Amino acid sequence: MKILAYLNSDTRPLIRLMVSSAIALSLPLYAAEQKKTWIDPVVAEKEDPDFSVQGEYLSSEGEIYGAQVVALGGGKFDAYLLSGGLPGKGWNPETDKIHLEGQMEGGLCVFRAAAGVSKMQIEKSTLTLEKEDGKKFSLARVVRTSPTLGAKPPTGAVVLFDGSSADLWEKGKMEKGLLTATGATTKQTFGSYQLHVEFRTPYKPAARGQGRGNSGIYHAGRWETQILDSFGLKGMQNECGGIYSIATPKLNLCLPPLTWQTYDVELTSATFDAAGKRTAWPRITVRLNGVIIHENLELSKDFTPSAPLSTALTPAAGPVHLQDHGNPVMFQNIWILEK
Repeated sequence: MKILAYLNSDTRPLIRLMVSSAIALSLPLYAAEQKKTWIDPVVAEKEDPDFSVQGEYLSSEGEIYGAQVVALGGGKFDAYLLSGGLPGKGWNPETDKIHLEGQMEGGLCVFRAAAGVSKMQIEKSTLTLEKEDGKKFSLARVVRTSPTLGAKPPTGAVVLFDGSSADLWEKGKMEKGLLTATGATTKQTFGSYQLHVEFRTPYKPAARGQGRGNSGIYHAGRWETQILDSFGLKGMQNECGGIYSIATPKLNLCLPPLTWQTYDVELTSATFDAAGKRTAWPRITVRLNGVIIHENLELSKDFTPSAPLSTALTPAAGPVHLQDHGNPVMFQNIWILEK
């Protein structure tokens, strides 16, 4: 009893000090881990073994399954098992997807069992899956590219960025032939248009939510199509493909980080009568990586949050704006064709 009393009283301040010191020492390490960022896939593959595990997997025989594996840092992963294939390639978003949690163990990424799945692991770009009914499947890692990647500007289009100069942008900044997300805004304004943009989100495995590759494209300086590393997630208004505060995409077509992706957007301007009164809201059709995720959608707000033009809508044309959200998102091959 005397020993217990001694431990409970005299040692409490020491124990609290030790715990506080441990937390204080771990916080900078945690913060540094959160900030780890790669902008080059070659470097990421060399420096972080998790990079070559994350990505998409697809079976080719028997029942078709797709899987999206998301790196979370420190050898940890989330995986989403999809019956029928991958988003935009066989998977029906109306069906459930199975979430599994995994971790590196030696050279294997081993996942905990989940409803319907008794065993799953990844080794050397192959995912092996065993269902609860005993059926086994093999899924190979695949790298998908957008069918509109590298699309050439049509006759009459304005080439806003081709890697040679950022002169058409206010605050435009180039880095190794790419346009960076520094809040650049086109010097020219546009009415109704067709816009092609290619973008690449960084690899930030330890980051979460809006801190993970955040940027956005503001159309006419008012309405944002979100850019975010939301690979594998639900696909919400504030995730890649969402029209911020207005609409959720029909399907989450976001590809893994450090993959070049494409937005192809058709914007139809609002209409006004002779007195300047708005008679119709603008409308937008959006393709993410070649798949329609918003079709002829009415943009029923004057602007979305953080828009550079945050005033009442007028007949005036507006610029294209690339949001600076503190993340090294890169852009290439941007062109626009006014209707």
